[in-house]
Amino acid sequence: MILIADSGSTKTDWRILDQNVVVGQTQTVGFNPYYQDADSIANELSINLLPICQGEINQVFYYGTGVTNDEKAGVIKDAILKVFPTCSQIEAYSDVVGAARAACGRSAGIACILGTGSNSIYFDGQKTGFQVPPLGFWLGDEGSGGHLGKNLILSYLHKEMPLEIRTKFEEKYGIMDRLTVLENAYHKPFPNRYFASFSKFLFDNLDHVFCHDLVERCFLEFFEKYILKYPMCHEVNINFVGSVAFYYKKLLTKIADSQGVRIGKILETPIAGLVDYHI
Repeated sequence: MILIADSGSTKTDWRILDQNVVVGQTQTVGFNPYYQDADSIANELSINLLPICQGEINQVFYYGTGVTNDEKAGVIKDAILKVFPTCSQIEAYSDVVGAARAACGRSAGIACILGTGSNSIYFDGQKTGFQVPPLGFWLGDEGSGGHLGKNLILSYLHKEMPLEIRTKFEEKYGIMDRLTVLENAYHKPFPNRYFASFSKFLFDNLDHVFCHDLVERCFLEFFEKYILKYPMCHEVNINFVGSVAFYYKKLLTKIADSQGVRIGKILETPIAGLVDYHI
């Protein structure tokens, strides 16, 4: 049987294939080898993945955030091998490779991720190529849920929110304390998840000009720092995967049009496309 995974910073979608038929699926928390070791990942998989695998897993194809080099891929492979010790093939790729295979299929295009984090890469229909390198949550992730949430919190702490939005914000989250934000930002794990959790507030209040303009600025920054630097950006489709891209697709398309680039697919999650790819 074949096990396919798509892992973001927040959640991981799993599919089990037997003779090209999906026979099982589940969802676990997201993983990131920059923040977790093989033992902690294996522990989560043993509890929430292993019980649904009714049969021997022979191959695993894992696509995930933080798989940026052989060392980080090794963390994922070691964790999977601890849970499936008889597995003969384990492949671990960056989540952006998964996005490319899921959204571009066999066609050339630029594949982007806009979820908790953000990323992009050129895909020639067979393999990934030129990439404007991502810089992670603190130095990059423009346009992502983490970036949207961080900008929203900054506007709150800097007292830049209009009164009506600030009132709604405090009704939902309570009065936000600066020290609480700093604790979550610098001392607790997964600060990107923490900040991304506030991005839904922006979506729920997108009809207000303040929230609309904040999201628009974040998306424009993503296009300017990444997409427009691809030499082929005006020649191929720009494809997206991720919850932020999916729910903000109307505004995202508006920004793309303003920059003279063409959007292709926008998928909430790449897992279905990855199943098709491996079948």
